[in-house]
Amino acid sequence: MRKKRKNIGSGMEGSPNEAAEGKKSVLGETLSFILYIAIVFLATYLVIHYVGQRTQVSGSSMEYTLSDGDNLIVDKISYRFHDPQRFDIIVFPFKQEENTYYIKRVIGLPGETVQIGADGTIYINEEPLDESYGREVILNPGQAEKPITLGFGEYFVLGDNRNASSDSRDPSVGVIKREDIIGRAWLRLYPFDKIGFIKHK
Repeated sequence: MRKKRKNIGSGMEGSPNEAAEGKKSVLGETLSFILYIAIVFLATYLVIHYVGQRTQVSGSSMEYTLSDGDNLIVDKISYRFHDPQRFDIIVFPFKQEENTYYIKRVIGLPGETVQIGADGTIYINEEPLDESYGREVILNPGQAEKPITLGFGEYFVLGDNRNASSDSRDPSVGVIKREDIIGRAWLRLYPFDKIGFIKHK
């Protein structure tokens, strides 16, 4: 006599309610992931536009303080609370070329008169400026050969590599307006052996 076999379930079959709950769980996880990505993008946008911006130094105009290829984070928030100070290293757009930015050191402040003598000495209000950032003696004073009086919100900037820098001595750059300053150099990310905060004074 042949015995009938009984079909035994695997125990994996769920009820309709369990299937619905599973779908809800997957949907919830998907929405959570999308929300997480949106928050990351929003935070990145806010940081880049209002807090800090990554930039790369191109050229040797700030040697030996900054070198060609250095990767920096520019602090974009500090100047919302205070004005740029003398010797700050700032970033600003180059007026003659779109999407080009310059990085230079603040030398002259609003209301001051800046002049560079024939011997390369920098004068602020006819007094020699006590500074040691210049890599070498200035050979070409440019338009600062004659006194330049800075107006409200205007700054005179120089590169530390004075004889290889296009800066406020050059009419194509000129004095820098307060509203054009993007921020100040804050942190060097690369090269790795030079990682650290940028010293301004």
